[in-house]
Amino acid sequence: MSEPTSLQSTDADPSDSTLPGQFAQRLQKAAELRAMGHNPYANDFVRNTTLCHFLATYADASADTLAAAETSATEHAVAGRVVAINSFGKAAFLRLVDGSEVDARAAAPADDEAGKLQVYVRRDRLSEGEWACFKKLDLGDFVGIRGVAMRTKTAELSLAARSFALLTKALRPLPEKWHGLADVQTRYRQRYLDLLSNPPVRRTFVARSRILMWLRQYFSARNFLEVETPMLHGVAGGAAARPFTTHHNALDMPMYLRVAPELHLKRLVVGGFPQVFEINRNFRNEGISTVHNPEFTMCEFYQAYATCHDLLARVEELVVGAGAAVLPAPEAGGALKVEWEGQRISLQRPFARLSMLEAIAKHGGPSAAAARDPLQAAAALKAAGAKGAEAQGQQHAQGGGADDGPGRALPSGPRDGGGRQPR
Repeated sequence: MSEPTSLQSTDADPSDSTLPGQFAQRLQKAAELRAMGHNPYANDFVRNTTLCHFLATYADASADTLAAAETSATEHAVAGRVVAINSFGKAAFLRLVDGSEVDARAAAPADDEAGKLQVYVRRDRLSEGEWACFKKLDLGDFVGIRGVAMRTKTAELSLAARSFALLTKALRPLPEKWHGLADVQTRYRQRYLDLLSNPPVRRTFVARSRILMWLRQYFSARNFLEVETPMLHGVAGGAAARPFTTHHNALDMPMYLRVAPELHLKRLVVGGFPQVFEINRNFRNEGISTVHNPEFTMCEFYQAYATCHDLLARVEELVVGAGAAVLPAPEAGGALKVEWEGQRISLQRPFARLSMLEAIAKHGGPSAAAARDPLQAAAALKAAGAKGAEAQGQQHAQGGGADDGPGRALPSGPRDGGGRQPR
């Protein structure tokens, strides 16, 4: 990590708890560390274990066993970020995290304390220089510590520090003293703070990674070829969506960011690859919210010599398999279940299979026969609160479509290969 160039000593007010005040205090501490001959952004510490590996190694070791082996015990070198400090003058307890609880090969732990290690620091176990550095410690700093395993009086597994190194002086405090970040704007605009403060968000990132790995394993095991298709398109095709536009300078022509990979994947099937899939980024210029990102990831696959029934079965396999990759295993004989907005949803196969009209009728809409009648369908839409339903019903009843009625001429731009008009 490169060292900031502006670490000049300042007259920081130690009682100022504002963000600018804390920044000034930390900046001054970094300058004082340099004056003491210690690099506040050192990169020469070598760790030999992660926090999670340390915790797993000694999980079953008793306090007596660890105390008896203290003098000959293996010395461990760990590094991590300080998220709690409890000081007693000549001794202190630290709590470190290093991200080692995040394992993309295993389900993310639900315990928010997973992967955190307590470190016991005593003045008489450190050199004078190390203790002087320790006194400059703040929440959020990165440290390197060498020590041996021990258990406290409350039987908590800890690391008894024998040496201490401050590796990175954080110039800004952790949000809300590590008790969580609640402001939605801050969470989504500064996602790194969200990840630092909210363990459930970290678990979502891990789950996403596991799902993508599982999808690749699933398709590869069934002889699907993974491909990459262009992101820049000359025609915005494959979906009825408003594209992001750009300009290709060398060709002096307008280009569109991909709204869907459909057309290029179909061309690969035409070219002789019967089974292809792609996990890709798509861009649709149609609004934004905390649950709607105009840039998103899509998995799309094509399979020759298959019917819609084959694909229905495959989608079931995909949903159940992806769920099994990230959800706790069900009890023997039980169904895999996912909780969403307070409801537990079973992923037990086979899934119910309904046509769109059957689904509408089942959930309180008009019957399938009524839904096929333009006027009755329009009345049902109006009752449900849809705008313009009556006009569209009249239009269809008179033989016109929603896009070719009075005052709505079809645009004349280029169409994609599927006959759709890009919007």
